[in-house]
Order: sequence, then structure tokens, then C-alpha cells
Amino acid sequence: MDPAVPPNLRILVVDDHELFRAGLRQLLDRVDSLTVVGEATDGADVLSAVERLAPDVVLMDISMPGTDGIEATRTLLARHPRVAVVMLTADDNDDSIVAAVRGGARGYLVKGAGLDDVRRAITAVSQGGALFGPEAAAHLLAQVRRPAPEREPFPDLTPREMAVLTMLADGRNNAHIANEFGLSMKTVRNYLSRIFSKLQVADRAEAAVRARRAGLGS
Repeated sequence: MDPAVPPNLRILVVDDHELFRAGLRQLLDRVDSLTVVGEATDGADVLSAVERLAPDVVLMDISMPGTDGIEATRTLLARHPRVAVVMLTADDNDDSIVAAVRGGARGYLVKGAGLDDVRRAITAVSQGGALFGPEAAAHLLAQVRRPAPEREPFPDLTPREMAVLTMLADGRNNAHIANEFGLSMKTVRNYLSRIFSKLQVADRAEAAVRARRAGLGS
């Protein structure tokens, strides 16, 4: 048994790519003290999987169809605050990292991290700590050092979410937003889902009205 890992930690893997889940599970099976108790393929399945399988740590992707990993983390921790979440994702941009931390994630690793990195992150968060990979740590440090703006109409939104909301206020559609920022359509939909949740609005029309009233858009 690896003395660095608390015994019998239960792990839930959440990712929409079957090959990645299979490879990660194979790696984790090498650590005697870790047990992968199940998998989920969509953020919408996370809550039911956690309630059924009772994991100690959830390894969560961000960009998934339906409910993204950040929204799933926020919902999960509102119901089960003792479960620790580590983001394990290809997204290494400022907005995703900040949004994940705000959503309650205690770890953040970029896909490609080695088994030792994943094991250390699981160990840290299971003991109430936090661990971020070098890419995520650099982004967070840059965010902390960035001067705060004088006034933000929607302080809970990340800079990229504000930019997307501004384009929404200008009447831009998803394809235009994706082209403007070099994003996939799925990523744009994930941004909009998070914006709607944070603003507590039902749809893009209501979000656009809120944005224009706050002075966003042309």
C-alpha cells in the first residue's frame, strides 16, 4: 500500500470520452489504496452517481455535452460538500480555472498529467487540502496579480463570460461568438449555461436584457 495515500479512497471518474475513462481507470488501478467505484459520462449524471456510489473524490472533466463540469461541481457540492472535486481537463484557460475554483473544485490538472500528479491531487483534496498543476497555478497567480477593475456590473462572471455576455447584448448568435473567440460551439454553449446560472435567468433573451440594462453592448 502506498503510504502517501489514505487507505480505500473511493474515486468517481466523470468524462465524456470512453477511451480516456478507460485509460485513467487503468492507471488508478495501479494504486492499491484507490478504488474507482464508477464512471459518469455527463455532468447531469454526477449527482445521482455520487448518491449511489458514495465516492470520496470526483475526477471531473469540464467540457461535456449537456451540463458542463463546472456547473456539475457547483450543484454537487451544494448537496454533498464533503465530496472533493479535482478537475482533470484539457481546458487550461484563465476563465475555466477561475470558474472551477469558484465552483468549489479543490484541485485542477490538465489532461496529460502523470499518475503521480493525479495521485498527489487525490491525496491532497481527500485530506481537506488543495492541489493545482503548474499550468493552473500559473493562471491563478496571474489572476491574483491582475489589477481589479474599478467597477463590474456582474462580479461573479469571469472576463471571458463578460465578453460573451457583451456579444449576447449586441445580438450576436452562437456561431458569431465562437468565431470571434476561436471557440467550439459546445464551449460557447457551456459559457452561456454558466452565465444564465450566475445571472439566474432562463434564456439568452433575458440575459441580453439584463446586460443592456447594466450598460453592456453597443
